[in-house]
Amino acid sequence: MIETDRLVLRPAVDADRPAIAVMNGDSRVGAWLGGVRDRAQSDAFVDRVMAHDRQHGFGFWVVERKADGRVIGMTGLWWVPPEMNMAPAVEIGWRFHPDAWGQGYATEAATAALAHGFEALKLSEIIAFTARTNLASQAVMRRIGMSHDSARDFDHPGLAQDDPLRAHVTFVARA
Repeated sequence: MIETDRLVLRPAVDADRPAIAVMNGDSRVGAWLGGVRDRAQSDAFVDRVMAHDRQHGFGFWVVERKADGRVIGMTGLWWVPPEMNMAPAVEIGWRFHPDAWGQGYATEAATAALAHGFEALKLSEIIAFTARTNLASQAVMRRIGMSHDSARDFDHPGLAQDDPLRAHVTFVARA
């Protein structure tokens, strides 16, 4: 578990599934993540998140707001899958419910996750990537001290040639 001033980052548990499903089913969240997920797809995502955490001892954590105990998002560290052609690499990522946007939660949680990656996990490099048009996520990347590495920009292999989100930018932070 990781704590910040306002947040708790912790492994997902089964009781988190409904809140995660609401977030994953929101079209504003899905707009940047390849579409909305129905409950079964969201539960499969949670299964993958839990399995990654069990296997590696870290992963994509639930972000809980201390003030009210509400699950407002997820952030954390994840081994980039081999099909992404950048492995081995650890990625930092986040997703938040839209009513938590614009309040600094993503930056606060990502800062803590990045520190955990360097300090506790002893990683030498952590990457982040997003659609070239996702300026909000790129702003978080910059706020947490990451730098754009244009040599590592790529077209996402999981998206169709004509998908407007296919072109991705890559940011890097080093210990």
